[in-house]
Amino acid sequence: MLNRKIVADSSSDILELENTPFAPAALKVITDRREFVDDEALDVEEMVSWFDSYKGKSKTSCPNTGDWLQAFGNADEVFCVTITGGLSGSYNAASAAKQMYEAENPGKRVYVVDSLSAGPELRLIVGKLEELIHADVPFDDICRQIEAYKQHTGLAFMLESLKNFAANGRVSPAIAKLAGVLGIRIVGKASDQGTLEPTNKCRGEEKSLAAILAQLQSNGLKTGKVHISHCRNEAAAQKLQAKLLAALPQVSVQIHTCRGLCSYYAEKGGLLVGYEKM
Repeated sequence: MLNRKIVADSSSDILELENTPFAPAALKVITDRREFVDDEALDVEEMVSWFDSYKGKSKTSCPNTGDWLQAFGNADEVFCVTITGGLSGSYNAASAAKQMYEAENPGKRVYVVDSLSAGPELRLIVGKLEELIHADVPFDDICRQIEAYKQHTGLAFMLESLKNFAANGRVSPAIAKLAGVLGIRIVGKASDQGTLEPTNKCRGEEKSLAAILAQLQSNGLKTGKVHISHCRNEAAAQKLQAKLLAALPQVSVQIHTCRGLCSYYAEKGGLLVGYEKM
């Protein structure tokens, strides 16, 4: 029987799977004063609190080739999911690890997926991989089905702050200053190229949640799965869940807490929403 395994970088917010072999590969958040490794030992609450008062520059660092090889272990077939290549070199490092692993282990295979996203959209892809693995779908068919499935998933977000995006050069300081001023929140989506694309500037949480709901509906959410990840804002996640179930009673909605990397980008109060679309 084939030894099959799913691996994902820590932007997935997944540490383990109950019924499928799994290993995470940790990203890092680096400042001139501290380094945070996004693994099971990270105190996410403490990290978020520390960034509240930190004013300097910061950056993220992806798993290196060795980290990915360690995550692959000795599996016969590895299914590897990474954060968007538009924000990180994680996909490139995983692809290099794939080449090394297959060269050193003839007959073993690795499939690397650039999610073109982060957080809860990776959770959807991992869930689909689990489903296909437990159905004993052949390796090549899994690869084809996941590539097709990616065309039917999306990511929306609501951010109260863009301070960390500005600190690592992802957005201009001028745009970052808009978020949080007079209660302004930035609502947006992951683009087809895997970059984060603002779509609305909303004043207040209620208007922001309404904008997310409208975005999900216009992009084809009807009966699918939704994963809401929050950074210290469970109340807003629950409000969005209620709005979704009221408008679309056939959807399935789960709420999760962001871990390190996603907390760094979402910041306190932020929501990330992964969803299936028609």
